[in-house]
Amino acid sequence: MLKEQTRYSRLAELTKIINTKLELNDMLQHVTTAISEEIVQCDSVGIYLPGEDGVYRGVAGKPDFINNEMITAQLIDFEADAFARQVMETKQTIYIPDTSIDSRPDPRSVAAFNIKSLLGLPIIYEQHLYGLIFLFDCGKRMNLTEIEIQSIEAYVNMAAVAIQNANNLKQKEYLIAEKQLLLDANRELSMCSTISETLDTCFHYLGKTVDCNNVAAFLRDPQQEGNLSFKKMGKDSEWSEDEWKRALEDIQTNQQTDHVIHEVMVNRTVKFIPSEDRCRLLLIPMISKGEVFGFIAIACLMETLQADEKSQVHLAHSIVDATALTYSNLTYMDQLELRVARRTNQLATANDKVTSLIGSITDGFFALNKEWEFIYINEHQYLPKGKTFKNVLGESIWTIYPDTLNPVLHEELHRAMVERVPVQFEVSSANGCCFEVVAYPFDDGICCLCKNTTEKKKYEMELQRLSNLELIGQMAAGISHEIRNPMTTVRGFLQLLTGEQGLEKYNTYFDLMIDELDRANSIISEFLSIGNTRSSDMKMQNLNAIIYDIAPLLEIDTFNQNKAIEFFTQPIPEMLLNRDEIRQLLINLCRNGLEAMEPGKLLTIRTYMENENTPVLEIRDQGGGIDKNVLKKIGTPFYTTKDNGTGLGLGVTYAIAARHNAQIDVNTSDEGTVFFVRFRQDG
Repeated sequence: MLKEQTRYSRLAELTKIINTKLELNDMLQHVTTAISEEIVQCDSVGIYLPGEDGVYRGVAGKPDFINNEMITAQLIDFEADAFARQVMETKQTIYIPDTSIDSRPDPRSVAAFNIKSLLGLPIIYEQHLYGLIFLFDCGKRMNLTEIEIQSIEAYVNMAAVAIQNANNLKQKEYLIAEKQLLLDANRELSMCSTISETLDTCFHYLGKTVDCNNVAAFLRDPQQEGNLSFKKMGKDSEWSEDEWKRALEDIQTNQQTDHVIHEVMVNRTVKFIPSEDRCRLLLIPMISKGEVFGFIAIACLMETLQADEKSQVHLAHSIVDATALTYSNLTYMDQLELRVARRTNQLATANDKVTSLIGSITDGFFALNKEWEFIYINEHQYLPKGKTFKNVLGESIWTIYPDTLNPVLHEELHRAMVERVPVQFEVSSANGCCFEVVAYPFDDGICCLCKNTTEKKKYEMELQRLSNLELIGQMAAGISHEIRNPMTTVRGFLQLLTGEQGLEKYNTYFDLMIDELDRANSIISEFLSIGNTRSSDMKMQNLNAIIYDIAPLLEIDTFNQNKAIEFFTQPIPEMLLNRDEIRQLLINLCRNGLEAMEPGKLLTIRTYMENENTPVLEIRDQGGGIDKNVLKKIGTPFYTTKDNGTGLGLGVTYAIAARHNAQIDVNTSDEGTVFFVRFRQDG
């Protein structure tokens, strides 16, 4: 009980110390002392915080020296120290009771300090990692209990609060100084009476902000059509006027940096330009009342101003903005004519962009005034033969599209023009093209958008045809089942007749009829399988196993044709497959490939994973390729290029793929054809 009271007393004392304006290092030293006194069997406590370069260095600890090395000289090598890296990444306390059986700590540190056990804790405040704390004994184990670790975590939380308070205080002090500097700059700029004085004041406060006096201004010159030119540099600038001018020329002529000026002046953004001599330029645009007058350039060492020091850049930007306001007030009258000319150019550019935008519409577009004359028409608008979009401007639409030929067009456009309402309708041209027209009224007339829907109509007709074909297929399926019954009866009687005495001389005919009945029955089976959209007997199976199961059959078939076959399989996950259907798919694709090849050629079967979640079956032949016209119809039922083919083989194959949620893609050339069967995995 006394030990608990002592612990709470120490925590309360730490809380009181944290609320004082004590230096951060002294505060952290209090924390290490409290931890080492609370955990009496602990020989060493070290606190490590990240520096500006991101390297974690020792800032406080007990003792101050370990093996003649100061705590502040110690660095954490996260590449070699997996234990420290894990504590940093997980932001969790990790305890290693025995380092001899745990390889995570840096072996160099373990050997140098004879560490037998190790405790690592993150310094966290509101999920933000401020640093790390490590505890160990030299030459013996700490044997920490869960309660002791929790006590240490309480002190570490105190360290996190201390670091956060120190950061807040530093930030407040910096903001106060920053605001005061900006107030002073604004006050002095408001009293400037010349442009030269304004720029000198700006350079003076920029030097205080970024600790660099190498500053210059590049402004638009209205006498030279607004081109950028050197205006003035700071009194203590390290570069001469010629060096500043040469720097601007280098930026504008260098292919890697010529776009930077555009981004600063047009996009109005602050830009950094690195240089080979470790000197970089910071370019800040001068903007006031929506106008960019130029930019202020600051040449400074990288150690002086880094790109991620946003507060310095923002403050410098604010000073330049204040300077721009004063500059614009002083030059307002001189720049008035230039502003008018620039605004005119901007409007012309905007108008050109709008015109270009409308002209880029791939559908037909035109506008009519109230006299029905074309005032605009783009090059994609359909026009009768002999007319172009250039020579119809100013003509009446009814001379181009007579109302007698397009009564719907005449009626609907009049309704849009007279009733001032948008209309939508369809019309057909003399050559059979279909168009969907939308007309909108505007102040001076109407504008129309014409979309060519000929292909869409074809698709709709094709869908209607397929819908009818589906109905016919359902009827054919029913009839096919009924046909099988008499066929079975006929086949049975033919088999009986082959055994009848006196009819032996007809056995050849009987066998031929039985074979033809079997062939007709096979065709009916394949035909019915095309319309089937569901696959039964789907089980989790491995595609490679099915391939190697059917491999002997494929090899025999290949050998008989004096051709070769190879199998290359990679590990793929099990999938829901119907074994018999996948075998049929393989046989169909392989036999098509073999039939396409000459003797001595090679057929290759591969399996592999694509995009980590798509198993792929690849069948590659060395045939002469597939003709483009044939490729368009491939997989269509009853379409075949073989003399004795039924056109059902690939139709069945595509149907099997669809039932297995797979997609078949074909890549063909003069060197052969590749069929890719990609099995899409849900989720």
